[in-house]
Amino acid sequence: MVGRWSAGDSTQVTSRRRSTTVPASEAPVRILGPMPRRREGLLLPLEEAILELGIRRLRDGDPEFHGFAAASELSSDGEHRRLTGHGTLYKVLERLETAGLLESRWETDAEAAQGRPRRRLYQVTDGAAPALHRSRVLQTEKMRIVRTPGVAT
Repeated sequence: MVGRWSAGDSTQVTSRRRSTTVPASEAPVRILGPMPRRREGLLLPLEEAILELGIRRLRDGDPEFHGFAAASELSSDGEHRRLTGHGTLYKVLERLETAGLLESRWETDAEAAQGRPRRRLYQVTDGAAPALHRSRVLQTEKMRIVRTPGVAT
């Protein structure tokens, strides 16, 4: 599928070969390609910031945090202010959990304040600090690469 636009109850779907109008409920959803590959072990700045936050909270004796608390703490840091939109933040939390650097659980009904939904609580795993250290080492190595002007590499 190349493109799609919607007008009321129907959707115009265009491909390289043809254009057709179908009911909006039957229109295919555009699926983005895979994320760009990155060097194994290299974390994105927001991933590093979340791990730092989790490690700091663990050290301070309050290891669990929820997404909104993480967003609030990170937004006070000017460097990450624009990176902590909820869509971005929760995708990063999920990616870190899938990588085994965070674990999560849902609050119990007893823990949740009356009148609000339960929150998902995150905590760093034992692999978080070594992963953060490895990422920083890789970034330092990346910065050491010096390219000579005018010389192709």
